[in-house]
Amino acid sequence: MLKIDTDACTGCGICEDNCAFGAITVEDGQAVAGDNCALCGSCVDLCEAGALSIDKASTGPGTDLSLWSGIWVYTEFRHGRLAPVALELLGAGRRLADDRGVPLTAVLLGHGLETVPETLISHGADRVLVADYPQLAEFTDDAYANVFEDLINRERPEVVLAGATAIGRSFIPRVANKLSAGLTADCTGLEIRKEDGALLQTRPAFGGNIMATIVCPHSRPQMSTVRPLVMKPLPADASRKGEVITAGIDPARLSSRVKVINSVSSESEKSNLQEVDVVVSGGRGLNDEEGFALISELAELLGGGVAASRAAVDSGWIKYSHQVGQTGKTVSPKVYIACGISGAIQHVIGMQASDTVIAINRDENAPIFDIATYGLVGDVFEILPRVIARLRRD
Repeated sequence: MLKIDTDACTGCGICEDNCAFGAITVEDGQAVAGDNCALCGSCVDLCEAGALSIDKASTGPGTDLSLWSGIWVYTEFRHGRLAPVALELLGAGRRLADDRGVPLTAVLLGHGLETVPETLISHGADRVLVADYPQLAEFTDDAYANVFEDLINRERPEVVLAGATAIGRSFIPRVANKLSAGLTADCTGLEIRKEDGALLQTRPAFGGNIMATIVCPHSRPQMSTVRPLVMKPLPADASRKGEVITAGIDPARLSSRVKVINSVSSESEKSNLQEVDVVVSGGRGLNDEEGFALISELAELLGGGVAASRAAVDSGWIKYSHQVGQTGKTVSPKVYIACGISGAIQHVIGMQASDTVIAINRDENAPIFDIATYGLVGDVFEILPRVIARLRRD
């Protein structure tokens, strides 16, 4: 946090004039820092009176790690329902909590949450920390970050997990910055290091060409956002018992500079690509957008969804909302049919959790065959019409 020595501050206004974030104002002859301070330190360098400093000791290097304990999962609640990634993270969190021998806490923010805590307990949570306020009915970065920051400072969890969704990616980095904590984004693997309890956070790096494992050994909490559909939720167990805790929040921390006028579901949100059991996906091997007519026909016959590689999307053959891979969606259907897709690691990251992978490609050495359950070496435009004709006949 930015500390201001009121005795030393002269109210000269240099910090206010030079703050790129508009986070400092001079009121009644004293500098005052707002919540949007990014802790960049430029004001500290400019202050000739030495009245400004940045205090990162509360969670950064030098922290007494023994004061931090427990695994937390931010369970995203939006449009009146839990985001699927919330239950996936509870499954991962349950495993981590068992490895550490500590409780698993689900953190639930929103409004109208009466029956949701029981669902979270049935999927693995030991405790549910609930902040149910009308001001949290619509997501805003300000209010959600303030509330989450206060809860973390109050209870000091050692690990905090959240989904790498639009909401998670928006406010979790802000919370990490306020806490001076490390944050690893878009994780695909989480493990506890036995010797010291550190969280091993694995994510793709350098365009997906390598997998990096990141550790934050000297600061707490250890924070990660996790890609949807890479973790498996636990089956619901209605017999599980847990504790539901109502979180008292300072009303001032619920305020936001943003007012949500209306929420409209985008085309990508309406797409059920991440929820269907069968996904038929096309790549560069389809040659042009007309090739996706075959993909769509097969997907319709199988009751599935249509996906694509980045190469097909970049070529303009299909919309981005269908893209699977590192820079698109992550899917884990029962059956994934890859048509004319070479199998670059950037694409594989988005579909490797599929139960069964069927690959069709002319190149028998294509990397996609290394992960395929079944592989067909041949021309997509010869194989797919036969498959479609057979399905129609049956």
